[in-house]
Amino acid sequence: MLYLPTPMHIPDGFLSVVVSIIFWVISAVVIAVALRKVNKQLGEKEVPLMGILAAAIFAGQMLNFSVTGGTSGHLMGAAIATILVGPWAAVLVMTSVVSVQAIVFQDGGLLVLGANIFNMGIIGVAVSYTMFRLFQKISNGKRWGLLTGSFLAGWTSIFIASLVAALQLALSNTSPANLAIPAMGGIHALIGIGEGLITLGAVAFLIASRRDLVEAGTLHNKDNRTVWIGGAVVTVILAVLSPIASSHPDGLEWVAEKIGFLDKARGAVYNVVPDYVMPGLNNEALATIIAGIIGAIIVFAVAYGVASSRKKSSGEETV
Repeated sequence: MLYLPTPMHIPDGFLSVVVSIIFWVISAVVIAVALRKVNKQLGEKEVPLMGILAAAIFAGQMLNFSVTGGTSGHLMGAAIATILVGPWAAVLVMTSVVSVQAIVFQDGGLLVLGANIFNMGIIGVAVSYTMFRLFQKISNGKRWGLLTGSFLAGWTSIFIASLVAALQLALSNTSPANLAIPAMGGIHALIGIGEGLITLGAVAFLIASRRDLVEAGTLHNKDNRTVWIGGAVVTVILAVLSPIASSHPDGLEWVAEKIGFLDKARGAVYNVVPDYVMPGLNNEALATIIAGIIGAIIVFAVAYGVASSRKKSSGEETV
């Protein structure tokens, strides 16, 4: 039986215009700071790593996994990005992913894009970095601390981001805080286990193969060719597997249906590749795979372009 990935982020209509604008401004400020920080840290060999990391996270987010209670979760990727390239570069990676999802695939509204970037690309990254670094310091970089920190970085990134989304819903008078917070927190506490296990698995693999990469907080000016080639292979595999994603509603959609504000969601004002299915193809599985591959290429190009421009800018400033 074929399952297609479903939209996963806050749609327009769930948040008020005022709340949406506030989070657009906050996100824009943080992105501007991230660009300056990465401008100082970025090495030439990190440019393709940022691009392929963004592409792999995009493809991974298409694979919803089933969670108890008839809902589903998906990889967010903030923890993996933070551990691999540090928090500021991770903000740019996540911003690239979430922006392409909204603009090209109509996953998440345009008005609320700033809020989606804030939740996944800023809160998710900040929480991941704090948790991973805490256990890295407690264990003095020992394996148990890196593994424990990676799992908790993944779990808390999902859980805390969901609570922030619940507060945004409450501030928008979409759902009372006493309903939204426990509902969002409860289901995403379960979804976060999946995120934690995926992050743990990725870090365990890296510890065995490239331990130097598992060092949150810095970009690594080393030869990462094998890493981004491997990342490209993983991205293609994830895109090919995307048609088997769970058809159950994601955590936010499940909460919206249970509490009764799902009807507030507004459809996109335009459609390019809606629901991650390439239009014009009768075979839905093939249409989903092609959409995933094209999306991964676009996300790679965006993240690579941002990284390249910052590297070029940095080089020009030092001349």
